[in-house]
Amino acid sequence: MTVRVLIDACVLYPTVMREIVVGAARAGAFTPLWSARILEEWARAAVKIGPTGEAQARAEIALLRAAWPGAEVTPNPGLERRLYLPDENDIHVLAAAVSGNADMVMTLNAKDFPLGTLAEEGLSRVDPDSYLHGIWLAHPTIIEDVATGVLAQAKQLSGQDWEMRALLKKARLPRLAKALG
Repeated sequence: MTVRVLIDACVLYPTVMREIVVGAARAGAFTPLWSARILEEWARAAVKIGPTGEAQARAEIALLRAAWPGAEVTPNPGLERRLYLPDENDIHVLAAAVSGNADMVMTLNAKDFPLGTLAEEGLSRVDPDSYLHGIWLAHPTIIEDVATGVLAQAKQLSGQDWEMRALLKKARLPRLAKALG
């Protein structure tokens, strides 16, 4: 049985980070989970990149839903009322993780997901860089193949001659950048 990882919106929204995380899941490294609300947060955040940002995000979300039909978790009704996190706006993420029987929450937002609170629900917290680096240590070809594909796509879409290390550092994956760069 693979590890079940609830992915927070802050991990899904930067494109390169998302593509590497989802690519690792696609390769069988873990089972991804999210909620409709998490996906909606991603779509709303994408407005920042310009007038077509939200539409592009919604298209990507549709593709993600099609590729992972069992990944979307609906939190159990009333669960959010019994849960606590320092930022009440993140309680829906914890509720989705609990409802989806996740093993961990992948987020960049460590301060709002205290380890003790997550442990009470049988969860741990991971950041994408450390988690992907751990997968690379155990199964280097999985991450190397995914990252190579993402690099090629970034070069094609941007028209820039990206180097692996620079792309991963820009994507807030510095340990992975050092390992693969």
